[in-house]
Amino acid sequence: MRILLTGATGIVGTEVTGRLRATAPPGTALVRTARRRTPDPLVRWDMGAGPVPPELTGPWDVIVHTAASTRWTLSRAEAADANIRPLRAVLGLAGPETHVVHVSTAYVGGVRNPEDLRGPEFEGYRNGYEWSKAVCEEIVTTEHRGPVTVIRPPLIMGSRADGRISRFSGPYTLFPALVSGLAAVVVGDPDGYAEISPLDEVADAVVAAALGPAPDAPRTETLAAGAASLRLSTLVEISCAAINDFRTAHGAGPVAVPPTVSTESWNRFFLPLARQWLSPVQQQAVDLLAMFQSYTSMAEPFAPTRPVRDPGEVMAVSVRHWARSRPRQALASPSPWTLVGGGDGA
Repeated sequence: MRILLTGATGIVGTEVTGRLRATAPPGTALVRTARRRTPDPLVRWDMGAGPVPPELTGPWDVIVHTAASTRWTLSRAEAADANIRPLRAVLGLAGPETHVVHVSTAYVGGVRNPEDLRGPEFEGYRNGYEWSKAVCEEIVTTEHRGPVTVIRPPLIMGSRADGRISRFSGPYTLFPALVSGLAAVVVGDPDGYAEISPLDEVADAVVAAALGPAPDAPRTETLAAGAASLRLSTLVEISCAAINDFRTAHGAGPVAVPPTVSTESWNRFFLPLARQWLSPVQQQAVDLLAMFQSYTSMAEPFAPTRPVRDPGEVMAVSVRHWARSRPRQALASPSPWTLVGGGDGA
């Protein structure tokens, strides 16, 4: 069996790489983007822009495509260049019998609303990443002639046992914001659903698909807790409790659990008034947290095919690992919002 893995140095790809190196047969090729330089034997390929390296000549029995840019701030053109173009290049290596395992996102199947955030630019999806992954799913399931498995994880946290993850991004922006005071409020529905999955279980799903029998028809695997998913208020409480446990153990005072403001009230009343007083750093934090919070106050949870158990413990373990890895951030002194310019006391 010949297996090709893209994105071998990404968050999911790193975890999948370790498993494939231990279990996959000879002939497995691991690809990383040419933009990253690391001292390893992985094949470098700028997918869709550079020529195909000779080591990647097919045919391949399985192609596992984890490579992607997950930034929520991508423009439409940037998202197409970062995610859609590389997928088409990878599919060019697939034969009619190749089983393509494509890592997408659970939010492709979520509710679309053109009024949400940058929805009109992205056809109702919340950002360029989400939009591009939806396009990629359509491409891989309709244009590839062979078997396809789509893996849809929600927000990815650290491994269940110890919170380990190769780098902190996406939902991890919440933790330093809670400590620093930049997250003065949490915007969203406190009873809304917040779907997360531990990294190791995402990797397990990918490897199981790659090494298992190919499906007769396109198959979609969704990782989620479903009705057992965290609520937004619980997620924030767990995060603050884990941070405060670490701070207490190191002699630092606790951080307060921020109040929750509904998205409608925040966007209609508070934000227009607040923006004239926010510093540039505070405005950037507000924008980034708004993107994150839209994912953590969903009206309905996902319907999982691979259920995630006890997501609260996954969240706590992930926060504790972040705090141990970033002690200066975790132990920082909160700086509440202050007025800047244009008013008394500024």
